[in-house]
Amino acid sequence: MIIDGNQAEIQAMEAFLHGNTEEAERIQDGFISELYESMKTQDHCSCKKVDCKHHGKCIECVAIHRGHKHHLPNCFHDMVNERLSVVSALTEHTLYPPKLL
Repeated sequence: MIIDGNQAEIQAMEAFLHGNTEEAERIQDGFISELYESMKTQDHCSCKKVDCKHHGKCIECVAIHRGHKHHLPNCFHDMVNERLSVVSALTEHTLYPPKLL
């Protein structure tokens, strides 16, 4: 099962955006059922730090990152970077990281 860019979830979001909450929730329920079934045999954690004791335990990982508010979990990086790329394009991708003193 592929989580990132999952077609069922894309359809669910379209349904939500069109005000069809019932259909969206039906699709999401199917996505979650498929996720839990596939978790029995597949590691869905996209974090490259596989030696982390929270690897594959999304609730723990996200709660820790929300708690310390220092940085995002690795699994969110691609999604956020894709969103920021659109904004960065407004200035011809001239955003630079701040210089360290």
